[in-house]
Amino acid sequence: MTRSPHRVVVLALDGVIPFELGIPGRIFGGARGPDDEPLYDVVTCTLDGGPVRTHADFSIAVEHDASVLATADTVVIPPFGGCRPIDRLPEDLAAALALIRPGTRIMSICTGSFVLAAAGLLDGRPATTHWNEAAELQRLFPRARVDPDVLFVDDGDVLTSAGAASGIDLCLHLVRRDHGSEVANRVARRTVVPPWRDGGQAQYIERPVPEPYDEGTAPARAWALEHLNRPISLSELAARAGMSVRTLTRRFQEETGMSPGRWLTRQRVELARHLLETTDLPVDQIARQAGFGTAVSLRQHLHATIGVSPLAYRRTFHATPPDRAFLVK
Repeated sequence: MTRSPHRVVVLALDGVIPFELGIPGRIFGGARGPDDEPLYDVVTCTLDGGPVRTHADFSIAVEHDASVLATADTVVIPPFGGCRPIDRLPEDLAAALALIRPGTRIMSICTGSFVLAAAGLLDGRPATTHWNEAAELQRLFPRARVDPDVLFVDDGDVLTSAGAASGIDLCLHLVRRDHGSEVANRVARRTVVPPWRDGGQAQYIERPVPEPYDEGTAPARAWALEHLNRPISLSELAARAGMSVRTLTRRFQEETGMSPGRWLTRQRVELARHLLETTDLPVDQIARQAGFGTAVSLRQHLHATIGVSPLAYRRTFHATPPDRAFLVK
């Protein structure tokens, strides 16, 4: 049984930023099945099907107008107009978005989130955007729950990402969500980007330069990744970094955008996901190898992170024989 590729429609608006416009085609277009078949069909449209100016010194021509939005399984809104925020939808854009079928997944890259907010899609939902525009998004759309610190937000059928390269993070996340880590990691390797990035936008926000220090927390993090199978205390991490616990905690937040405890939990969850996908180890053994100790603890953390149990995750993403791979939803 052959499954039709998931259709991704990218809407290029006047002043679109070329880098972000190309991300969906590069990431989704690079996702292949076991027989090298494309897993996504990526098409680009403009409101009227005509050429559109970019934020650079050139225009682009596309083959589709907004009517193709009605065929989308996922719609992507890249930033446009030099990241200029909007507070309301122009009539032609509102008419185009009205063509999207109910239940279609829709995501924004960078300040494309303002389009989603103006369409009412972020009302009552968590969302993010470029850190420099997060306060403006919250001011214009107070019903949105804007988090300026994360790289992206997955709220099911509505997803938002932070600036520029965070669009890569979000697209890889969706590939991983749709087809598992093996496919997403293969796309990342071919694109020469990390499968996921630690931390959030906090590490990129412009701040006064801190006082010089000999080493950051990177050596301690590298050591921790090699010892996730056992308890790791703050004092151990601090000793590995040559810092006090207080300094380690502050530097960890500066460098990764999260606390040491939260970072460790995330790494343990990712290791557990990898083992669930690629091995037949019992869940309690995976829990021990990932440092959660018990299957109950793993279940709680996995459910808190991605909303499913270890067994449900394994049923969806565990490697299957080639003739069955990628057919399980």
